[in-house]
Amino acid sequence: MVSEEGAGVLVELEVGPVAHGGHCVARHEGRVVFVRHTLPGERVRARLTDDGPDARFWRADAVEVLEASPDRVPSVWPEAGPGGVGGGELAHVALPAQRAWKEAVLAEQLRHLARLDVTPTVHAAPGDDARGGLAWRTRIDLVADADGRAGMRGFRSHDVVALDAMPLATEHVAALDLLGRRWRPGARIEAVAPADGSPPLVLVDDVPFDLQRGRPDPRPNARAAVREVVTAADGVSRTYRVAAAGFWQVHREAPTLLVDAVLRGAGDVAGGTVLDLYAGAGLFTLPLADAVGEAGHVVSVEGDERAVRDARRNLHDRPQVDLHAGDVARTLAGLVEGAPPVDVVVLDPPRTGAGRKVVDAVAALRPERVVYVACDPAALARDVALLGAHGWTGVEVVGHDLFPMTHHLEAVAVLTR
Repeated sequence: MVSEEGAGVLVELEVGPVAHGGHCVARHEGRVVFVRHTLPGERVRARLTDDGPDARFWRADAVEVLEASPDRVPSVWPEAGPGGVGGGELAHVALPAQRAWKEAVLAEQLRHLARLDVTPTVHAAPGDDARGGLAWRTRIDLVADADGRAGMRGFRSHDVVALDAMPLATEHVAALDLLGRRWRPGARIEAVAPADGSPPLVLVDDVPFDLQRGRPDPRPNARAAVREVVTAADGVSRTYRVAAAGFWQVHREAPTLLVDAVLRGAGDVAGGTVLDLYAGAGLFTLPLADAVGEAGHVVSVEGDERAVRDARRNLHDRPQVDLHAGDVARTLAGLVEGAPPVDVVVLDPPRTGAGRKVVDAVAALRPERVVYVACDPAALARDVALLGAHGWTGVEVVGHDLFPMTHHLEAVAVLTR
């Protein structure tokens, strides 16, 4: 059934399985349609958003539910619904079903790209069920619309949608009341509020912003970094300096949860050598340095100069750490020649993954164990396949739902020879 109504053609669809990217798969007159804002098994009326005659597949937003899934709930963030902002595409899905969705995607990518028949579990982060999957983002990015109202860009759009609420933000971010202010039209607003309640920071167009005075703070010595405290399962609280515009895990529990996962995956490395790739500000480097001890050695590689500067401050009293700034693939290739034996390699690459050059260089070091932290299941699966070809055939994968209400997840894979 097809009808015309407003912008975009409306079609009636029987919705099939989930797919990587936050949508489900349906078919219309033999054409594959990727549909957002729906659930497997539903019958919906959807508005086509990308239906070019030469496109290999079409895209659509479900705008009316004709037969609902039992996993459907009232959206906790309607502004992220059809025609709204990106970043909350599963807000209509019950939390257990969100994790089942992500488990299916993770398993499918590992099966399709890495030829692994596994069924990894995706675990909730501590406290998320009690919070209903909300109030987890310690960092948010906003942009001001033509009227100066803070909002976000629409999904696959440059248009700004002003927001009345951002339910994924933590209470510390919400207390900044960024949505209640008026900004210069077009201004980019970044807010960082550490989970432990340390002083927050707001940047406007990359410049620190004084909320009390309502104006930028252009002084060269204006504070541009925050303090993050991570208390791991070993009982040690470690403090990090992180640039407000730099990378840090956004979920309030993610740094602790991932540090614990990496330390478990690395195993007993006392006195050993660990390579930490895409090391950022040293989230994993610091606890790994403590794990190897003064008799051990950690080599950290990071391509972002700002993150390396933060890492130098965070690791200044750990002489067992060598920091290398530069492209990871090129730097790693230079380290392979004449390198001492490496016991464990830890990788936390960007969403695109590590890739063949990095994997080949890791393989040349012949570590017994590889611990891979991934924010994209497809990239993880591709790199796991590459590592498998080099002999790392023992694979354990655990998923962590560090992005509730979205299709994103974090996964930690431990590979052994």
